[in-house]
Amino acid sequence: MSINQPTQYLYGAHQRLTLLRERLSRWPALLGTLAVCLCLGAATAPASAAPEVPPLAAEASVARVNINTADAATLAAGLKGVGLSRAQDIIRYREAYGPFKSVEELADVKGIGQSTLERNRTVITLD
Repeated sequence: MSINQPTQYLYGAHQRLTLLRERLSRWPALLGTLAVCLCLGAATAPASAAPEVPPLAAEASVARVNINTADAATLAAGLKGVGLSRAQDIIRYREAYGPFKSVEELADVKGIGQSTLERNRTVITLD
C-alpha cells in the first residue's frame, strides 16, 4: 500500500474502521454480563443468570448494500471487487438511468461483470 495510490490507502483505512466498529459492537453485551456478575456476586451467580453474549457482527448478519441509495464509499466497502472508481461508475449509471429495478441490471454498469455480480449477489439489496 502506497500513499501514491490514494484509493487503496483510503480503502484500507475504511476497512480498518469497519473492523473497529465490529469489535466495539460487542462491548455493550460484555458490560451487561459484567454488571450482572457484579450485582449477583460472581461466586454465587448461577451460569444461567449471565445474559447470552451475541455473536460477532460479522457472524450475526452480512451487511447489506442498497445499490439504489448507497454512496461511493459504502459501495466500495460493501461490494467485493468494487473500488471507489467503480463505485462512482455505479452512481453515475444510477443517476443517468434511474434506480436499479433488478440486481442483474448492475451488470450493465461498465466494468461490472457477471463474476462481480455473482460474488456480491447475497449482499445487494434494492430497497
